[in-house]
Amino acid sequence: MPEIIFPGPDGRLEGRYHPQKNIKDAPIAIILHPHPQFGGTMNNKVVYNLHYAFYNMGFNVLRFNFRGVGRSQGEYDQGVGELLDAASALDYLQSMNPNAKHCWVAGFSFGAWIGMQLLMRRPEISGFISASPPANMYDFSFLAPCPSSGLIINGSADRVAPPADTEDLVAKLHEQKGITITHTVLEGADHFFKREEQMDLMLQTVDEYVRRRLTETTR
Repeated sequence: MPEIIFPGPDGRLEGRYHPQKNIKDAPIAIILHPHPQFGGTMNNKVVYNLHYAFYNMGFNVLRFNFRGVGRSQGEYDQGVGELLDAASALDYLQSMNPNAKHCWVAGFSFGAWIGMQLLMRRPEISGFISASPPANMYDFSFLAPCPSSGLIINGSADRVAPPADTEDLVAKLHEQKGITITHTVLEGADHFFKREEQMDLMLQTVDEYVRRRLTETTR
C-alpha cells in the first residue's frame, strides 16, 4: 500500500492510499483517526482495521494523519482545521477516482465527530460509519438534518464516551425523516474494542451493514 503525501489547507498531509487492482470505478472511502492529542494516528488499530474492512469490500480507501500528526504538517486546531484536512483528503481521493459512484466516510471517536461534520459539507457522501462517537464531549447538534443514512456502533462498557450519550444522539437522529440510522451496541465492548472478539464483531457488523447498503443501491 503506497504511502502518499497530498496537499492540505495547512501544509502537506501524510496518508496511505489503497486502490483496488481489478475493480473499475470502485467506490471510495476515507477513514478518520481518533484525537491527535491523545495518541490518535492513522495507524490506530480500529482505523487500520476499518481501512482493510472497506478495502476487502471492494473500496478504494484512504486513511491519513490529521495536521501535526506523523509527517503531516501544521498543528492541532480544535477540530476546525481537522475538518478542513478531511475535506482535502476527500478532494484528493475523488481526484484519483473521478468516476466512483459511491463515497463513504468512517471515523473512530474524534474521527467520528469530524466525519459527521464532513457529511454536512459534502452531499456526495452516501453513507457513514461512526465508531464510538464521543457524544459526551462534542456537540453533534449540527446534524439537523443528517443528510445521509449510516451506522453508529459503540460498546456497552465504553467509559470514554458513555453509551447513554450515544443513545441520546441516536434518538435525536431517529426523529429525522428521509434517512435511516442503524445503531448497534456491542455488549461488553469498551471504547477501543480492545478484545479481539469485540474487534472482530465490530468489523463484521460494519461489513454486513455496508454490503447491504451497496446491494440496495445497485438493485
